[in-house]
Amino acid sequence: MKARLLILLVLVAAALAGAVVLPGVAASSPAEPDYGADGVAIAEAGLAPKELAGAEIWYKATAGSARFTTYVFQQRLGVLVDWFRVLRADRQATRFYNWGLIHDPSCCVPGAPGCPAKSPDETYGFEWCPGDEQLLQHVGKTGYRDPACDFKDPDGLGDKQDPCDLKFGTSTGALGFRKFPNPRFNAERWKKVNGSLGTWEGFGRPVPGDPNEIRYLADASIEPPFWIGMACGACHISFNPLHPPADPANPRWENLKGAIGNQYTFVSQIFASGMSPHSIEFQLFAHDRPGTVDTSAMPNDVVHNPGTMNAIINFRQRPTFPGEQVVRWRPVASCPAGADADSCWCEPGKPGKCKTRGLATEEVHHVLKGGEDSIGLNQAIQRVYFNIGSCSEECWLNHLTDARQIDPQQRNFGQTPFDIGQCRRDCPSFRAMEDRLDDVAAFFLSRTPTDLYQARGLADRRDLVEQLDAELGKGAVDRGRVVFAQSCARCHSSQQEPFAARDFLAADAQGGRIDWLGNDKATPASEVGTFRCRALHSNHMRGHVWDQFASETYHDRPGDPNLPDQTGGGRGYYRNISLINLWAYAPFMHNNALGPEVCGGRHEEDFYDPPYVHAGSLAPLGTAEAPRCLVFDPSVEGRYKLYEASMEELLNPDKRLPKVTLVQQDVLIEVGPRTLHGRKVKNLKLRIPAGQPAGLLSSFQYKLFVDDLILALAHPERLAKEKGQDYADSTLRIARDLLKHLARDEVYPVMEADAKPLLQRYASCTADVENGGHRFGEDLSPQAKKDLIAFLATL
Repeated sequence: MKARLLILLVLVAAALAGAVVLPGVAASSPAEPDYGADGVAIAEAGLAPKELAGAEIWYKATAGSARFTTYVFQQRLGVLVDWFRVLRADRQATRFYNWGLIHDPSCCVPGAPGCPAKSPDETYGFEWCPGDEQLLQHVGKTGYRDPACDFKDPDGLGDKQDPCDLKFGTSTGALGFRKFPNPRFNAERWKKVNGSLGTWEGFGRPVPGDPNEIRYLADASIEPPFWIGMACGACHISFNPLHPPADPANPRWENLKGAIGNQYTFVSQIFASGMSPHSIEFQLFAHDRPGTVDTSAMPNDVVHNPGTMNAIINFRQRPTFPGEQVVRWRPVASCPAGADADSCWCEPGKPGKCKTRGLATEEVHHVLKGGEDSIGLNQAIQRVYFNIGSCSEECWLNHLTDARQIDPQQRNFGQTPFDIGQCRRDCPSFRAMEDRLDDVAAFFLSRTPTDLYQARGLADRRDLVEQLDAELGKGAVDRGRVVFAQSCARCHSSQQEPFAARDFLAADAQGGRIDWLGNDKATPASEVGTFRCRALHSNHMRGHVWDQFASETYHDRPGDPNLPDQTGGGRGYYRNISLINLWAYAPFMHNNALGPEVCGGRHEEDFYDPPYVHAGSLAPLGTAEAPRCLVFDPSVEGRYKLYEASMEELLNPDKRLPKVTLVQQDVLIEVGPRTLHGRKVKNLKLRIPAGQPAGLLSSFQYKLFVDDLILALAHPERLAKEKGQDYADSTLRIARDLLKHLARDEVYPVMEADAKPLLQRYASCTADVENGGHRFGEDLSPQAKKDLIAFLATL
């Protein structure tokens, strides 16, 4: 007991002093780098061969997404990525704080001691990483042999697709971001724009004299030395809560795990890194909190719905749902003669490797925040690859919305369904991934909890209970278990009632936790009360891009009648998530908005704009009133203090300061077909003034707005009948003003008084306060709240 009390006193003293290193669990110290280390095997030590194979795919496989981020994203969606701004080697020391990216410990900055590359000219301004001795020789040349060709299937190749089509490339220095040599690179042209081979600075500058201020990033005649692709690990590899790094900017492999979920990354800002803040494309991407991403931004369903990059823990106990009606492809030995390839298809040259598509009753997981991705775990895993660009040219881009197509009769006015069967036939990378999804699923199922008592270096959970009781009140943990059973378990336990008799920490014969600590059932968003836009995500609806990845049961789910926005077709719900290891994953909610704001601090980049506003208005709090953001701290006690602060906000909703992310710049929206007037692009342009809610702007259905503008000009009486005279009058006024500005090739400035009503009128989601809702527990006594905080920290 004395020893435990001594540990507690040391912990308290360390916390008061702002220390982040704990007795018994010292954060790892820097070591001499091993630039040739097999990092995945080190980070994921102890896995079985099939699990380790899945981990390697998760960490490295891009499945062809490099062409998407190099060409398709820019050409099809009009969004430019400045990869040098994000990945440049000379800012490696601050990259984690700038962008939240996790450094690859096997890579090095050219010129660093022991680094094989001595100059940035050798690496085109990037870090040197294992495999670059071959890759760099093929920049501007054909003939590159991808490292994925050496991937060894643990059960043999058999009739699987060639592993070369997994497309590993080599690391960029940021885990999950992979590079490939561009065979079309022209060194002389590059030096003319940038001055040397070792920088991309000129590539990000405007083309001199261009009337549209186009940057070289958009100049198709200038090809960069690398294509950059993403593996799924880009969003999920992060720091192991049990073994945090001494320096987050320079972790060791032992500090990393591949399915933790990166709580720090600014993925959305990365994808808008080459865009002007005044562009609508920038605004679609650039307002998500660290550790969240709007997965609808690329398919562009015009619903602002950021969601966290979840930790993958204890999947063996994740609830499944029997009786679901599922249409999907299933293996068969053969197809009938003359079968339509859209219903049954055999892979040429591989007898017996056939699949047929049909309806069946199955037991499936509900994977995404609203229960979407509900046709099977393997299919959910593969869809993530498509969402980040795999097979984009063969299968994906023709199903996306053309942002400037305003004629509903024309192609790409809206989404159309991705065709899984067509993609299997036409994209080798699809088949390479599909043939190995069981390996990735095995990796998922190997993930075990990272408990606080282990992170603190304690012998067992009883020692943690003593610490928490000393901090939050004698008997707090036991009382907190009772509060949890009474108030929380109906949503956050996978066991059956009566909850009072349940052991929420019980383990099975293999030592695995039996409780998922969530039931994954769908709860109406109006009941949860949190920022509802994520529940209105529409990509999985019938006729939309991910239609084929949702069950018929999902499609037929009725909407939430208590929401003010359009719902139905599966939309309008949140699943009841797992609370396993909650201590390590604050802030809370699907958008990371409940709890203190976190940020990377002020370095070369600073994306933090305080979101705090006065209650009932959009007036920002002054600098003196708004809390400061907390700089990223992945240490054990850093995570725990963030957990406690977030729990206090969760259980005391009346004390929360409202958060509404506001647009800091005027935003230019260009719609309709582009025409050339001389060399200058001419189309319909309107400017939305700064100070509007970013969520409303991202959810602005401007195509519906254009429809009403046309109707107001052509048939104002019909618009008045449909939507009211005041509505028709204001729309007609704006339409006439827009026409005058279009005739003069001028931007139409939306008046301040019109801006928010206009955005709300055409928003797919009208929510603005981002940290409201989930008021469950607010009526508990102060001590009961402490008790619950104590108990949840043990889970």
